[in-house]
Amino acid sequence: MQKIKVALVQQGLREGRDANIAASVASIRSAAEQGARLVVLQELHTGSYFCQTENTACFDLAEPIPGPSTELFGALARELGVVIVSSLFERRAPGLYHNTAVVLDSDGSIAGKYRKMHIPDDPAFYEKFYFTPGDLGFEPIQTSVGLLGVLVCWDQWYPEAARLMALAGAEILIYPTAIGWDPRDDKGEKQRQLDAWVTIQRSHAVANGIPVLSANRVGFEPDPSGAGAGIQFWGSSFAAGPQGELLARGGEDEELLVVELDRRRSEDVRRIWPFLRDRRIDAYADILRRYRD
Repeated sequence: MQKIKVALVQQGLREGRDANIAASVASIRSAAEQGARLVVLQELHTGSYFCQTENTACFDLAEPIPGPSTELFGALARELGVVIVSSLFERRAPGLYHNTAVVLDSDGSIAGKYRKMHIPDDPAFYEKFYFTPGDLGFEPIQTSVGLLGVLVCWDQWYPEAARLMALAGAEILIYPTAIGWDPRDDKGEKQRQLDAWVTIQRSHAVANGIPVLSANRVGFEPDPSGAGAGIQFWGSSFAAGPQGELLARGGEDEELLVVELDRRRSEDVRRIWPFLRDRRIDAYADILRRYRD
């Protein structure tokens, strides 16, 4: 399959789990009607971004994998003949939870999952309280539409994660995301943050010669405790080609992006920019150190 249509679902928060899932389902159906074979949902799309505060009651939001969400989205994937990348709060065992991306193949089966490896702990992003760092490594997931290098949000800042996925044969890098501004930041700071976010992910496409898909939340979500200013999720979901070229980009509102990828371009680009060939792996041992003191 030389060319493939992919879709990015950029969604805002609704009241209650059922309403959020219904919105995701409607977008997936719309994407399939437009010919998409792969649909990417944003990070933790079944509810709010609850990590603005540390609250043990939020652990009740987690679910097992397989579980209710994988059953629902698996059935939808099978019905529509599409591959769905879903992002869930995984309950692995009592007191053990992960931020997990699950890939449902076009036959409805769970093709694989990826547990978020890099876990932030910053104001309004207190994820270390909730999520155990992933232990599945950087392993692409084989699907009916190809080998997918699925990562999650904070992972997108790390070139090592993208590279390891590419070295394992990933044909597309995929980032379900929940990122936004502190409303108190000035316009200049907001623009710098957004530009950095887009630039780092486009650089992963360039350095590895493969497309990048990034699906982000939109809308304002208040801090439940009232202590913080909340988060204005900036959307701007995008698809980039293997030279970092922007193929599609969303705004700050809800949106469904459908774009066609030409998978032959990765081969063509890697022939003229053979970065993998010219890597000096004999000289990279220090990359395994935290810092060169």
